[in-house]
Order: sequence, then C-alpha cells, then structure tokens
Amino acid sequence: MILAKVVGTVVATRKDDKLLSTKLLVARPIDPRGKAEGSYLVAVDTVDAGFGETVLIVSGSSARMASGLKDCPVDAAIVGIVDTIEVKD
Repeated sequence: MILAKVVGTVVATRKDDKLLSTKLLVARPIDPRGKAEGSYLVAVDTVDAGFGETVLIVSGSSARMASGLKDCPVDAAIVGIVDTIEVKD
C-alpha cells in the first residue's frame, strides 16, 4: 500500500470502455509525517476521494482487485481515505 496526498485530477475524454465513468486522480506519495516522497502517479478513485485528502493506494494486480475494477486496465487504485496517522518513535 502507498500512502499519498491527492494533488490533482486527470480529465480524459477518450479512455478504455472499462474505465468509463471512473474518476482519475493525481497523487503524490508521502511518508507517515506528510513529507512528499517519490514521483506522482495517476490512480482510479474507488472511494470518492477529493483534492488534498490523504489516501491509501494499491498498485499492480491488487489495483485490479479493487471494487468495481475487475479486468480493468489499471495499475493504481485509491482504496481508502485516511482520517489520522499516528507514528510512535
């Protein structure tokens, strides 16, 4: 799972038929303290996430197992919205 912050949206007027009526969001991976790390990625939103929210993303074959994405050509899917993160050192 990848912890990330939603930083934008993608509008695609033409896409695979299996992706019709899906929302595509741009997310940036973060560490548990909220610091950006890694490069941006585009993920299919399965939980109605919004701009600025911290989310959980699955990638690879796990993304295709997310709700409603069976047999869809996706590599990343948002599967959760994070309410709080607690890190104890």
